[in-house]
Amino acid sequence: MRAVVVHDGQLSVTELEMPTPGAGQLLVKVTRSGICGSDLHARVHCDASADVTAEVGYQHFMRRADTVVMGHEFTGEVVSYGPGCHERWAPGTPVVTLPMIVTDGGIQLTGLSPLAPGGYAEYAVVQEDFTMEVPAGVDPDHAALTEPLAVARRAVGRGNVKRKDLCYVIGCGPIGLAVILMLKAAGVKTIVASDYSAARRRLAEECGATVVVDPRTSSPWTAVDDDRYYLDATTYFGFAADTMHQLRRVPRLPWAKVMRVAERVGAAPRGPVVFECVGLPGVIEDIVTHAPLLSRIVVVGVCMEPDTFRPTMANAKELELRFSFSYSPAEFYETLQMIAGGKVDPSPLVTAVIGLDGVPEAFDELGRADHQAKVLVNPDLEGVSLT
Repeated sequence: MRAVVVHDGQLSVTELEMPTPGAGQLLVKVTRSGICGSDLHARVHCDASADVTAEVGYQHFMRRADTVVMGHEFTGEVVSYGPGCHERWAPGTPVVTLPMIVTDGGIQLTGLSPLAPGGYAEYAVVQEDFTMEVPAGVDPDHAALTEPLAVARRAVGRGNVKRKDLCYVIGCGPIGLAVILMLKAAGVKTIVASDYSAARRRLAEECGATVVVDPRTSSPWTAVDDDRYYLDATTYFGFAADTMHQLRRVPRLPWAKVMRVAERVGAAPRGPVVFECVGLPGVIEDIVTHAPLLSRIVVVGVCMEPDTFRPTMANAKELELRFSFSYSPAEFYETLQMIAGGKVDPSPLVTAVIGLDGVPEAFDELGRADHQAKVLVNPDLEGVSLT
């Protein structure tokens, strides 16, 4: 079969033997596979990533010296089963899968380990227990986006987002756009999206952002006039002083209990939710410095280099800093159902569909392009590239 492999940071299209499903596994014919920002990072920074994953207990993340078939966002059709399977689906059934398989060495990350070849190929092996049937009528372009949208769904959940919250999305690449889609699906009314690229700002509007900002010319933090949130301590303390004044005007009022009740029912000051979707050094510090007081900051962008921010600033503003990375199997399944049910329309994310021969060029282009979002690979296409 034809596949795209990476070795020493270089991508090439080659012929490989057809994979054979092991116990509890099935073989699928790949119909679409998405190029993820994590793939772009792993191509260049895989050794650093491997060091981090080894520290948290996973020893088989790809390194530059390995030869790996990448691709962990994919959909395909059932071909055949290995031993010990329940054979839940007939051949030809479209499926998606959690990007993991089970080997003698334990769980392996599909497309990010030499022990688990991924979806930049005509065929791939997946774990039956981790596989889910794609509901009838779902476009393969959309089914392939289940994985990145599940990442976004997880991030929105990590932010404890409410419909009336003001939400900021900093960075409108594929993951930022996916977060916007999930915020819209959650019923959030006000979504401010910030990106330097005019093309990506247009995509953010298509995905559901209510306000888009070019940070070169204006600040996202002042793009919406909402007096529930405080950009400076003086105003915040003024609110507290005025509240105390009003409460203590009433004789014998148990003002402390009143304030506690207000906190419990959500009437006390509450910050907006900020999603960091850039993943470059300095972005967290910029958000910590400029975001409103009491903000909940969810870091979704994966920064591959050491970074710093000022904890004292985060202390002074009582910010919550949370990190989000993956998803649970239930979140993955729920995301697939949201796509199938029309609650999420991922169409704006797809800016190109290419063949296997176009993958090396696409990696180079995505590293510098500002007009592409999600590029999908269709192994049946021949000679199709971004240009």
